[in-house]
Amino acid sequence: MSFTVEPQIADAVRSAADRVRSELGEEAGSFVEAALLRTLTDTITLAEDGTAFVITGDIPAMWLRDSTTQMFPYLRLAADCEPLTDLLTAVVRRQLRMIAHDPYANSANLGPTGAHHDANDLCQDPMIWEQKYEVDSLAFPIIFGHRLLRITGRGDLFDGLAHGVLRTIVNQWRLETEHEERSQYRFVRDIGIPTETLDRDGLGSPLGVTGMTWSGFRPSDDACTFGYNVPANLQAAQALMAIADVALSVYGDEALAADADALRTSILEGVAAHGVVEHEGSRIYAYEVDGLGGQLLMDDANMPSLLSLPLDAPDVLDPELADATRAFCLGMANPYRYSGTVATGIGSPHTPEQYVWPIAFAVEGLTGTPERGREIIRLLLATDGGTDRMHESFHVDDPERFTRPWFSWADAMFCELALHLTDGPAPARSFAERAEVSGQER
Repeated sequence: MSFTVEPQIADAVRSAADRVRSELGEEAGSFVEAALLRTLTDTITLAEDGTAFVITGDIPAMWLRDSTTQMFPYLRLAADCEPLTDLLTAVVRRQLRMIAHDPYANSANLGPTGAHHDANDLCQDPMIWEQKYEVDSLAFPIIFGHRLLRITGRGDLFDGLAHGVLRTIVNQWRLETEHEERSQYRFVRDIGIPTETLDRDGLGSPLGVTGMTWSGFRPSDDACTFGYNVPANLQAAQALMAIADVALSVYGDEALAADADALRTSILEGVAAHGVVEHEGSRIYAYEVDGLGGQLLMDDANMPSLLSLPLDAPDVLDPELADATRAFCLGMANPYRYSGTVATGIGSPHTPEQYVWPIAFAVEGLTGTPERGREIIRLLLATDGGTDRMHESFHVDDPERFTRPWFSWADAMFCELALHLTDGPAPARSFAERAEVSGQER
């Protein structure tokens, strides 16, 4: 059944929107209120098992990544709103069940309907919408669930099923550090679009062993050019910190914690050895590498991106590298940085040339100065194409030319930026902040 917004949740949303109105103006506050209520009423279905299924907006499937990012703004309100905490817990429980069912799938159906993005895909599981393997699909729910635990104290989220899922994730990421030799995963989609399938009969492009974990696809759902996506690996390292913390503090599982810590070290050493490159006199993070010398210098609008690493992997970054990488991402050396008469921003190979993404603008604001953040709020409100919604992307010369009429993730990122400018940084994002919130030290 569809989710019904309880009065306490509605009050929390309206109170947050009123704070935005006071700080950023009526238009921004009204957008935040409408977007937060719309996501609750129009994307969420309560399943019979008590979990919450979240569609992306205009696609009737639940993505592990998107359903996490769509919930970001509500995490700020959860500590003082128990019904909202119940809902966020139900979302994460659904995500954990999805991972337990198929840890290689990025998106799923509400039930075994047999609906698929492409009916000819190798995966014919009726529960699975699409089985594109993306490292971030496993990282996002774990990081979010850990933050929810530390902010609200809701330890019941991490039950026996969750314990098994944490072990599954560590084992899978470890196995995929030797993808060529050990992985049984394959993905083939024969529709004539290179970014929709993997080379070598679904195995992917050649790569060497580096200590990093392999990903078939990017957060954009496009195939990786080189199999080690650096932002996803750094986010995985952050998630492994969360897994180790939960393993010890909730389950007392020292073996799982040790395995998570060891894999995190392996990934970070691999990034340092293979994922850091020279560019115009500076050392920066590459977007993708293959361990054989192949390097891809770019950034994509989707999270995790190189630009979003301070949000997605705050405890594992090299600050000097992150600063230099940010300059690259926001400069025209980034091949997906587009400039026009209306906007200059970051796009994606997933969308047409000269189309920029509100998600990337929001990330820029969340990781930049308050002054730049306010500029971005004004820009996004002026480039919604007259629809009162954020879109996947819009043309740099004409915001009425956009992709996807309703992309809930983009709505959420606008709200997150507005609340960030109004209330300050999101709670418990880094481990130092988590310790402060929970009164615990790791």
